[in-house]
Amino acid sequence: MSQRPINLSSDLKKLRDEGYNIEVKAGYLIVNDVPYVNSKKELKTGVLVSTLSLADDKTLKPDTHVMQFAGDHPCDQNGAPLARMVIGCDRTELLKDVWIDYTFSVKPLSGAYEDYYAKVTQHVAMLSGPAQAIDSTVTAKTFPVILTIEEESVFRYEDTASSRAEIAAACEKLTIGRIAILGLGGTGSYVLDLVAKTLVKEIHLYDGDLFLQHNAFRSPGAPSGEELGEKLQKTDYFGRLYSKMRRGIVSHAVHINESNVDELRQVDFVFICIDGGSAKRLVVTKLEEFGVSFVDVGMGLYLTSANSLGGVLRVTTSTPTQRDHVAAKQRIAFSDGDGNNEYDKNIQIADLNALNAALAVVKWKKLFGFYLDIDKEHHTTYTVDGNCLINEDLA
Repeated sequence: MSQRPINLSSDLKKLRDEGYNIEVKAGYLIVNDVPYVNSKKELKTGVLVSTLSLADDKTLKPDTHVMQFAGDHPCDQNGAPLARMVIGCDRTELLKDVWIDYTFSVKPLSGAYEDYYAKVTQHVAMLSGPAQAIDSTVTAKTFPVILTIEEESVFRYEDTASSRAEIAAACEKLTIGRIAILGLGGTGSYVLDLVAKTLVKEIHLYDGDLFLQHNAFRSPGAPSGEELGEKLQKTDYFGRLYSKMRRGIVSHAVHINESNVDELRQVDFVFICIDGGSAKRLVVTKLEEFGVSFVDVGMGLYLTSANSLGGVLRVTTSTPTQRDHVAAKQRIAFSDGDGNNEYDKNIQIADLNALNAALAVVKWKKLFGFYLDIDKEHHTTYTVDGNCLINEDLA
């Protein structure tokens, strides 16, 4: 639960100051203790929920008049359903421990609510009016105790994208302790860009190289000449960049080798985005020994005589329940730049780096239940010519 949007927004602060029991959680405004009447003419309390439109954690004008409700079907004082305001009935888990049962459509005469104070008080009045007709003492203004210590989110501002899409419950499945990204070249930097927008608590970055001018053309973002002139370590550059958005970015300005590979024993998942060779062989061997799941990526591009690019992208997954395919089918090559590995050429193109990273992150999200995963593929290739995507090594 976050108090920051409430403290920064006059409409939310007014609701709290007047005694409404409100919370802001994962981009939702939650109003607790709302009195209403059910079909048995019993007095009950329910929960109103609204998505939030925020800019730097300050509320904007509500983008919809719709609200959702957790409780029985609300009725008037005689037990007759308030049918006109209900447009949907489907019990849904929005967040962990936050369920909704009904969707309301109560549009003001002006056509849109000016702020969340107006939106909440209008809905509360319609629900609690029948309850107060039975007992004039009931109220949604319960003046709850406001705790001064709040649970700290990994994000520096609320994730309102997930609440708007109503996928916050799925996003919570990615509340994982630690992941590691080995290599922050073209693909690894895009992996970071995607993973940074999830609820992972710690993201450990491993790369011993500097962030230089050529890196700017195959990485997310648009660094200035001055930033390139700083010649920062890649892990420090990207750590600084993504720490603007979230906490838990941990920089390790080193390559993984025998002296530090044991650090990976403590992580929950690893993205291997380094070139083939002895380092990759070491990492794969040790992660299998540690029982840690990982995804390894590869990209092999070639230039044709017509000056067009072709090639193949690869994503290979290894989990404790399925590892044999890696060695048995030589899914991951450990060459040291001898030119024989079709997935390990040196050509890097930002859009294909981003696609390779996206395929890897999608597979990671499948493993943790965010995406539906029926076939449970552990090896995927994408061929540029023909736009051909092939899944193999199904579980």
